[in-house]
Amino acid sequence: MKRRIIPFMTMKEVVLHNTENDCWVIINGRILDLTPLIEKYKGIEEHNLIKPIIAHAGKDISHWFNKNNNIIEFIHPITGVKVPYTPHGRIPDVGLQVPSTEWEALQTLPWWQDSKYVVGILTKNSRPIRIMNTLNGESALLHVCCEDNIKRILERYLPFNKHATSYTWKFEHKILDMDLTLDENGIKDERKLFLEIGLPDNFYIPCLMLYFNDDLTEA
Repeated sequence: MKRRIIPFMTMKEVVLHNTENDCWVIINGRILDLTPLIEKYKGIEEHNLIKPIIAHAGKDISHWFNKNNNIIEFIHPITGVKVPYTPHGRIPDVGLQVPSTEWEALQTLPWWQDSKYVVGILTKNSRPIRIMNTLNGESALLHVCCEDNIKRILERYLPFNKHATSYTWKFEHKILDMDLTLDENGIKDERKLFLEIGLPDNFYIPCLMLYFNDDLTEA
């Protein structure tokens, strides 16, 4: 079986998915696409359970959970029983907070622990990078993940240049290793240093230079 590759993504990519028809959330660094879960509850009696999720579409809801990806609990002030803490309203796979004949144990993996919803991992650091096409002088400014290798950055650049694979990628006249990250290729993120010495963090943005290989793929 082919191993599933989960890409790193930036917060800017996550916030675009902020509707009930396209709903992503972040839980402890994991990015979940909950659109199928919302679709499952539409039009049924328990449809109110998905309202808190829809209200937080495109956002980080890690504060609903502990570090072990279990929902946070508290002691109920009336019953004295430990129950899930859902301040925005009850959500799918969370039981009732008070004794009830309708209570039943969950028989399946809760959605927040189900890997089928995971579509990405939130980057530890999103950084800007400029890409210059030396063939026509056009440039593009991208925000990429610090974990991205150059191949992944190439994929992000394809909407600007669909023939990006036909170029040699260089930085300061050095050919880049496409399997390594920017940092591993010696392209450091110096924004923190700039701020420390009183310069704006965008004072200098590294620029990758693309040199066309003339391999006839433009034909």
